Amino acid sequence: MTQDINNNEEELLNEAAQESEETQNEEPQTEETAKESPEEAPKEKTVEEKLAEAEEQIAELKKQMLYKAAEFDNYRKRVMQEKAELIKNGGSKVITTILPIIDDFERAEQNMEKLEDVAACKEGVTLIIDKFMKLLKQEGLAKIDAVGKDFDTDYHEAVAMVPGMPEDKKNKVIDCIMDGYMLNDKVIRHAKVAVAE
Repeated sequence: MTQDINNNEEELLNEAAQESEETQNEEPQTEETAKESPEEAPKEKTVEEKLAEAEEQIAELKKQMLYKAAEFDNYRKRVMQEKAELIKNGGSKVITTILPIIDDFERAEQNMEKLEDVAACKEGVTLIIDKFMKLLKQEGLAKIDAVGKDFDTDYHEAVAMVPGMPEDKKNKVIDCIMDGYMLNDKVIRHAKVAVAE
């Protein structure tokens, strides 16, 4: 039995010695052998390849920039053309609405020759003027209320200064010589006024 144990020990020792010899005989895998296997590490690009890629990207970006510049130039031209068209024909809507009032004035002028009653003629002209002012008000025109207000250079233009006024009327508009108008809250003509000194 001791002989069997000894034999087993010898066999185990022989196997261990054989395994250590095999591992010593094997070449350790170096970085060079690792690089040789194509599956494990990707091939690094050369400088020429990188340069070619960069040049391709630059060419593509230049092309995109030219397209964008041409697109913007076309947009700018289109906007300028639309703006010119709007300026040229922008008043057509208002003029179209004024045409019936012009017709009324022409009829009034024809009837003035036949009418002997001045009061009736005056009433007709007043109606036409009222119709005209109503139309302009719908388009955003408003008369600047001036008389009795404090003088304000944003709305008024002083054409006369009236001296010797009471203290409570100083720097106030006492007379409107020509009405001023605003279009959509923007002054298009200042009211010409007389101001108390």
